[in-house]
Amino acid sequence: MAQIFHRSTNTISRVSIFGGVAVLLTLFAAVAAINNASYLTEVRVARAQPVQFSHKHHVSDDGLDCRYCHTSVEKSSFAGIPSTKICMNCHTQIWADSPILEPVRASFRTGRSLEWTRVHNLPGFVYFDHSIHVNKGVGCSTCHGRVDQMPLMWRENTLYMEWCLECHRAPERFVRPREQVFNMEWQPPENQLALGQKLVREYKIQKLTSCSICHH
Repeated sequence: MAQIFHRSTNTISRVSIFGGVAVLLTLFAAVAAINNASYLTEVRVARAQPVQFSHKHHVSDDGLDCRYCHTSVEKSSFAGIPSTKICMNCHTQIWADSPILEPVRASFRTGRSLEWTRVHNLPGFVYFDHSIHVNKGVGCSTCHGRVDQMPLMWRENTLYMEWCLECHRAPERFVRPREQVFNMEWQPPENQLALGQKLVREYKIQKLTSCSICHH
């Protein structure tokens, strides 16, 4: 019986199959890289604000505690944006005539709020409660990075679901003593796993990975 296919057909078929798989893997890798690129995640991209507020100056240089400005972070889902009055507690005395602070003074005079640009902005279908995380021993810097070293505020982490699930699946790797939650300089000790397991029991932390926890 005459040969139907040319003897090179097997080679062409193998090359086509493996080539197709290689192309698909390359496409998946490219999509993953684009998905994690800073122009989409805005990681380490400083956002323009009506007043170029420096956390580094206020936290690191002046020693302000997070809770002085973010007054509701321990008792509310929302950390709170400081009112102009909080700013003016200091700036009626310090840099009172600085041109860069005129928007703050104008807001204080008129009662019209400054329109800050959200840096950590979750989708509307995601529920996040600051107070729960703070009271379970999740440090500010765990999510927001070393804010005390940021002259302008940027997003330190992607805030993607996969990033959140790293902690929800293994909270013992990330939690710290409650008294260290607002300490920007705190570093996980060598026995973090043992400490974390102890805190998980003490603070009654659950490994919550059900969709309904964040997506009500």
